[in-house]
Amino acid sequence: MKVIRAVALLIAVFGITLQSWAADAKHLSTHSPSMDKAIPVVVITPEGYSKNESYPVLYLLHGYSGNESDWINNVPEIKYYADLYQFIIVCPDGNFSSWYFDSPVDNSWKYETYVAKELVAWVDDSFSTIQAPAGRAITGLSMGGHGAFYVALRNQDVYGAAGSMSGGVDIRPFPNNWELSKRLGDYATNKENWKENSVINLVYKLKPGSLQITFDCGVSDFFYDVNCKLHEKLLEENIPHDFTVRSGIHNWEYWKNSIAYQSVFFHHFFKKSKQE
Repeated sequence: MKVIRAVALLIAVFGITLQSWAADAKHLSTHSPSMDKAIPVVVITPEGYSKNESYPVLYLLHGYSGNESDWINNVPEIKYYADLYQFIIVCPDGNFSSWYFDSPVDNSWKYETYVAKELVAWVDDSFSTIQAPAGRAITGLSMGGHGAFYVALRNQDVYGAAGSMSGGVDIRPFPNNWELSKRLGDYATNKENWKENSVINLVYKLKPGSLQITFDCGVSDFFYDVNCKLHEKLLEENIPHDFTVRSGIHNWEYWKNSIAYQSVFFHHFFKKSKQE
């Protein structure tokens, strides 16, 4: 069994395409009490999933203009990672441009509340999960990379590990992009909103070892500079983390490669947590 898993790991890391996976992907509907509406979600359970066992969960967020099906449609290999590492993957809909905020200017947008509380409660109630931070991780791409760090840093009692792929970890340099002003207000008159809701300004919430962190960005990505600055900020604050720089731009080819490596990181986090 160890030899089989070792070979499978090599396949994952080097991006060899497999034709089929045993993991089960379901398109389901959840309800957000805070927003009083239904929110679709894709849930992937690994091969051999049993209610007699408890599984860790990786929450995987999409980017701007995406939806809950983005990951499974563009990177079907995530079903393989669920099989290989025996974790559940949950991909919620972030409503095109939520940025996963509880918007300070629009009370109808409460996506931090949804992802950190309502969705987690629904998953724990609907599936056999490890109901503790040691059994939960969250990551995402672009807007979802921002969202994963944002939600995790503000809810360290919920998530034990967090990642970001090409994430918008400082939104202030982009005041006219991606409908951010609809969520935070116009930058010129709401600078404090933008400051308080940028990931890089939430580092103060971290203590060494309080949250396991991994993030990466391509050198030709428009978010490359802000990711480097977050790395430098974490170093200044002595916060342990993994930061990876590789060639690439802001596209699915890059994220397909990135999630393979991040899946390994979260697998090791779950495995270590289980042993402690």
